[in-house]
Amino acid sequence: MSDLNTPPAPRAPAPLIDIGINLAHDSYDADRDAVLARAAQAGVVQLVVTGSTLASTRAAIELARAHPGRLFATAGVHPHHARELGERELAELGELARAPEVVALGECGLDYYRNFSPPDLQQRAFRAQLALARELGKPVFLHQRDAHADFTAILAEHAGEWRGVAHCFTGGAGELDAYLAMGLAIGITGWICDERRGAHLAALMARIPAPRLLLETDGPYLLPRTLRPRPASRRNEPAYLVQVAEAVARARGEPLALLAGTSTRAARELFGLPAPPG
Repeated sequence: MSDLNTPPAPRAPAPLIDIGINLAHDSYDADRDAVLARAAQAGVVQLVVTGSTLASTRAAIELARAHPGRLFATAGVHPHHARELGERELAELGELARAPEVVALGECGLDYYRNFSPPDLQQRAFRAQLALARELGKPVFLHQRDAHADFTAILAEHAGEWRGVAHCFTGGAGELDAYLAMGLAIGITGWICDERRGAHLAALMARIPAPRLLLETDGPYLLPRTLRPRPASRRNEPAYLVQVAEAVARARGEPLALLAGTSTRAARELFGLPAPPG
C-alpha cells in the first residue's frame, strides 16, 4: 500500500543514482510523481527503472521518455517469467531493447529458489538475453538466486563479450570473489540494512573496488530496516537510497560523500548515463 504521507528522507551529501527501481510497480500508481519529488529532495538525481517482463519493460521505457535525462530503463524478462519468452516475445524484446532510453538488458538470470519457470527454460531465456546484450553492446542487469554454479557457467560461455552488474547482491565471499573475477559490478540494496539477513555483507564491502560498487533500492521491495522513524508503509522508494549509501560507507570506513561520488561515477560509466539535467 502506498504511503502518501512519507516524510522527506535525509539528503545525501553528493548526488546518488538508484540503479534498480521497479518504478512501474502498481504500488507507485497513486503517488509516483511524489515519489520522484522525494527522491530529488534526497539527492537521488537519476534512476534506472527495471524491466522484468515485456509489459514492465514497455512501462519503464514510457517512464524514461516522460522524464528524459533523469529516468532510464532496462529491458528484460526475469527468470520467474522465462516460460513466457518464446520466439515472438524475444523478437519484441529485441525491438524494445533498441530504444535509446534502454541502458541495459535485464533483469535476467537464474532463480532456482522459486523455480516459477523450469530451470531449462530459465537457462534458455538467460542465454538469449545475453546474446541480445552482446548484439546491442549494452550491459546486463543480472539476477541470481540459488543458482550460482549454472549462472557463472553460462556467463563464462562468452566471457569478455558482455559487461554487467550482479543486481541485489546478497551472497557470501565466495560468490562475491567469483563475480569480481568475471568483471561484474556489484549492486548493493537495503539488504545490508537488515540485521537479520544482511549483517554478513558489511565485512565484504571493502573487497569491492570503488569503480564496481553500485547502489540500488530495488523498490518497492527491501525497505531498509534502519529507517527511523519507520514509514507506515513497508514500500521502499528511491529517497531511501541514502540509507543504503550510509550503511555501505560505514562498512567501508569511508565518508558518505566519497562513497556517493564513486558509486555515481561507476553507475554513469557502466550504463553510459549523461549528466543529469538542470
